[in-house]
Amino acid sequence: MSRELEVVRAGALTTVQDEGRTGWAHLGVPRAGALDGPSLRLANRLVGNTPGAAVLETTLTGCAVRPLGAGPLYAVVGGAGCAVTVDGRPAAWGAPVRVPAGAVLEAGPALHGLRAYLAFAGGLVPEPVLGSRSTDLLSGLGPPVLRDGDVLPLGAPGGAPAAGAVPWPGAPAELVLPLHPGPRDDWFTGPALRTLTTAAYRVSERGNRIGLRLEGPALRRARDGELPSEGMVLGAVQVPPDGRPVVFLNDHPTTGGYPVVGVVAEAALAAAAQAAPGTPVRFVRA
Repeated sequence: MSRELEVVRAGALTTVQDEGRTGWAHLGVPRAGALDGPSLRLANRLVGNTPGAAVLETTLTGCAVRPLGAGPLYAVVGGAGCAVTVDGRPAAWGAPVRVPAGAVLEAGPALHGLRAYLAFAGGLVPEPVLGSRSTDLLSGLGPPVLRDGDVLPLGAPGGAPAAGAVPWPGAPAELVLPLHPGPRDDWFTGPALRTLTTAAYRVSERGNRIGLRLEGPALRRARDGELPSEGMVLGAVQVPPDGRPVVFLNDHPTTGGYPVVGVVAEAALAAAAQAAPGTPVRFVRA
């Protein structure tokens, strides 16, 4: 009998994510993939999967799923801290949980952080697109955003689930982003560049998987006009006409015409994925 996963409660935004589809930017295809890569890999390791197996990524409100088929399913809920239940009974967060066939595994609303990751033994195996099973909100590639009643296929379990508890990264109380200046920092005044690395910004509620939007002082330009579209990379800090920086995340466009004042080191972006609206943000020169 095939192994499947039914979505009982999809939550605000739940998507299938793996390590993403790299190598296609020249064709205008974003990277996609789990925003919090360390949580993806740790959840998979704990449940006995390969590091990049496809999982569910929830946003703020969690989700609930039910395994279909013969036998129990082992799962791990990690990333953002949340209450975990199996058929309404409390279960472990951040460690393997046995879920009987037909039982409902629920990851509750995020208590700390923003995005939870649900990994299942065998991984999720919807049809890959360009080598990845990730949902891409910008291009529409990969599985659609999940809705109540959706059913996803599961792969065959591999290694045994891990035993015991492990430490997980916590959500940042303050998000510190190391910034490599340029390539278009000369489009901004000297005072604006000082503001970028000295002012207090906060995470805006308008952010998404495409970009982390910030609230705070506007950056004043030293010149008018717009650039011809040029390539954009993960972590690029683009400054639209309102002057408020936007840090590009995994679903970012591959080209853009607003100037990029700097680029945040990729290693810092996992914390950005868990920074809830209102979290203080500081840029520091890398």
